[in-house]
Amino acid sequence: MSDRAALLKGIRGWLVFFVVCLVLSGATAFPLVHELRWTEDVLRALGMPDRLPALMGWIARVRDGLDAVDAKYPFVLYGTDWLAFAHLVIAVAFYGPYRDPVRNIWVVEFGMIACAGIVPLALVCGPIRGIPFWWTLIDMSFGVLGVVPLCVVRAKIKRLEALTAAPAALTPPTGGRAAGSTR
Repeated sequence: MSDRAALLKGIRGWLVFFVVCLVLSGATAFPLVHELRWTEDVLRALGMPDRLPALMGWIARVRDGLDAVDAKYPFVLYGTDWLAFAHLVIAVAFYGPYRDPVRNIWVVEFGMIACAGIVPLALVCGPIRGIPFWWTLIDMSFGVLGVVPLCVVRAKIKRLEALTAAPAALTPPTGGRAAGSTR
């Protein structure tokens, strides 16, 4: 396998991994009410109320809030539907670098910027919304962990770009006067 083919395969593998994570992250925003009830049931069955009381308290509080919103103001949850949709749309954008990584490196860089933006958003909005700091750290981890595959992809794209540009630099230019022409 050529270096170019190996790089392209690696880029595509990392992109698929990133997109799958992005889609799963987005898809979990649709069934929040049921998902939180299920999570609380599973954590109780595992004996977590005694081992992780702060986590269980937070899960119970969030579930109570979602149950109340779902019962009285279900339209508020429409906002999380849009959050999920945004994840899916962003995931689709990564088809560009999958198809032509060098030309569409900007999508990867956009993703890196978005991952970096998660940290200040969580640090500012978390306290405003009453989110415990330890949960804010979990939220920020999505950006910190999400940027890792994108950094790997960007580095591989830069290497692919250098490999692709190298043969072109050795090829004589077309058009204009040829070397040795007397005109």
